Order: sequence, then C-alpha cells, then structure tokens
Amino acid sequence: MNKINENNENNENKPMVRVSEKIVLTIPEAAALSNIGQNRLDKLLRAPNCPFVIRVGTKKLVKRKEFERFISDHDYIGEMP
Repeated sequence: MNKINENNENNENKPMVRVSEKIVLTIPEAAALSNIGQNRLDKLLRAPNCPFVIRVGTKKLVKRKEFERFISDHDYIGEMP
C-alpha cells in the first residue's frame, strides 16, 4: 500500500470536527479563518504577551475565542507590543 492510502486510512479513524466547532485552531486553520497570513500568525503567537496562544509541547495553537476578541479589538495587526 502506498503512503497516500496509509494516510487516508489513518485519518478515517480520527473524528472529523468542523473548524467552526473547534475550541483551538492550528495556524493554517486560524489563517484560513481570519485571512491573516500564517507567518504573521506565527510571529504573533511567539510574542511573550500573546493572549491567544496555547502551547502543547512545542506545538503552538490558537485559542479561538481569544483570537476572535483580539481581532475585534484591533484595527491594525502589525507587531505585538
């Protein structure tokens, strides 16, 4: 069996959750949802005072509600203060 089939078989065992129902998002999911680039999000998540980052080991995830609040509260998203 090739790798594509093996990956598909593994994914079949994982529960499918819509992005709209997730509490935390991956960087690609948050980028697609917000139309903010992945590099910009990664930079924001690395800031020590980022209100919407959650770290799971070395993985950085985006806390959805806090991220939405952050976007609502800002007119400009550049460098984190």
